[in-house]
Amino acid sequence: MLINRITLLGHKDHGKSTLIGNLLIQTGTASEQRINDAKKTSQKLGRKFEPGFILDSFEEEREGGLTIDTTRVQINYKDIGFEFIDVPGHEELIKNMMSGASYAKFAILLVSAKSDEGIRPQTKRHLFLAKMMGINKIIIAVNKMDYANYRKDVFDNMRNEIETFLHKIGFDKKQAYFIPISAYNADNLVKISKKTPWYKGSTLMDAMKNAVVGEEEETDGKLRIIVQGVLPSGKKTMTTGKIISGTIKAGEKVSIVPANITAKTKEIFVKGKKQKAARKGENVALTFDKEPKGSLRGSVIYGATVSVRPTKRVSSIIFFTKNVVKPISIKINGNEIACDEAKIKDVIDTGTGSKMKSSYDKTLNAADVELKFSKAIIAEPFEISAELGRFVVYQGKEFVGLGIVKGCIT
Repeated sequence: MLINRITLLGHKDHGKSTLIGNLLIQTGTASEQRINDAKKTSQKLGRKFEPGFILDSFEEEREGGLTIDTTRVQINYKDIGFEFIDVPGHEELIKNMMSGASYAKFAILLVSAKSDEGIRPQTKRHLFLAKMMGINKIIIAVNKMDYANYRKDVFDNMRNEIETFLHKIGFDKKQAYFIPISAYNADNLVKISKKTPWYKGSTLMDAMKNAVVGEEEETDGKLRIIVQGVLPSGKKTMTTGKIISGTIKAGEKVSIVPANITAKTKEIFVKGKKQKAARKGENVALTFDKEPKGSLRGSVIYGATVSVRPTKRVSSIIFFTKNVVKPISIKINGNEIACDEAKIKDVIDTGTGSKMKSSYDKTLNAADVELKFSKAIIAEPFEISAELGRFVVYQGKEFVGLGIVKGCIT
């Protein structure tokens, strides 16, 4: 069964864990034992039954009411598998949120209709990050409609505000689907609720199914293998790496860049077994007719006819978790590269989508940045190759942000 990854976004306390827990119940995915365990935990804490306790969590998380790490839960519905990546909504845990979002096909944003919660700057910040990380399809679940007496005007007002922001950040609003729900009461999760007679759309689970059925992964099909290392194996040398796109066949000519090596693939090993070919997603060990020299870590293997040049300059968008005041370095393809220069053009307020002066504090904001590296790297625009267009930013040894490549400057 194909598993479709879905990132679940939203501010803390807007009901993400409750939603996943009740979906586990409503789809019949959760066992009676897990449901009973959640009931016992709820009783122990003196609360009414909390479906969110079905998730495997730490005791500190349950007692503190705070998701402290990325939680992955699989739900099966109408012969389709979904893996929910429940990411923290707390600003201090934004790093986990970004790593969770980066591997999903599309996202669900949960926003509370409760009058004292509603749309927050972090709600919009998560939308900005989802767009930045290449998620172009999103379901906005307006939760806690029971607190708003299931009023249509409350739902419509929230929808209008979010659509305005989506337009501002360049998100196609036709790819945004809005659903009024109550995660706790299971309204519009698997069955259409009679409490929202004015809503004529799909349930949350059917909207998810419709979003992935017939969806084809966007890729140019070119061979790309990120090299992880070179290992001696008896009298031969094996080059190890992961195929991030395309396929490789024994006897195929390839180019290894930036090492500027052209060679013919002799043997392909996957999980220790010799294969005639390997494809995207597989970790491989390769031998060539020419012995590669050096570590090659961070190099990329392409087809022999593909011409990708190393670059020392890229234009990028960086989301900063802290304001940067010292020189930075980036980690890309497993290598850390010092930045000799970082020219910030515009700072973007991720809570509003508006541009600010480059001198503004960049904490939890994004910026258009031109980077110059100490040595040439292999990178591609994020929209062409997510794996070769994504990097992590450090100030010394401290994580300070996540970036994507917009273009390589020759």
